[in-house]
Amino acid sequence: MRRLIKHGNIIDDTWQPIDPDCSVPEHGQICSLEQWQDLADKEGSAVQLEPGQEPTPLFDALEKIDLLVINFPVFTDGRGFSYARDAREHGYQGELRASGHFIRDQLTYLQRCGFDAFQMADDSDLNAALTSLRDFTEHYQAAIDQPLPLFRRRS
Repeated sequence: MRRLIKHGNIIDDTWQPIDPDCSVPEHGQICSLEQWQDLADKEGSAVQLEPGQEPTPLFDALEKIDLLVINFPVFTDGRGFSYARDAREHGYQGELRASGHFIRDQLTYLQRCGFDAFQMADDSDLNAALTSLRDFTEHYQAAIDQPLPLFRRRS
């Protein structure tokens, strides 16, 4: 079973990965965007976005999605950062998971964009990755995880 970081803890992944050959994914299985769009009942669903698949089609049903996975096939593709921010700015409250090839140094920035779960391609050193989420104790800029900049938070 794959492991991931979620809300500051290392846990087992209980979701089943995408099955591209499945026409009707089971409950508890992550859907591709196309599979998700074909679901009759989207309540409690999980969907994975790939680079080039903006979250716009999800916006009318965000409250029904339990898990939104944004895949990073290579760590140099930054579109997922924007997708996460867009989903959170449109009111998504569920688990927002970064999945794939990103590096430990990017975790803080992923978290600032709204990700609360991280499934790294190489999960062999999740403890070090978890520790890196605490590298910074303060941020000057506003972001999804802290909407007020530092100068507005000072009394």
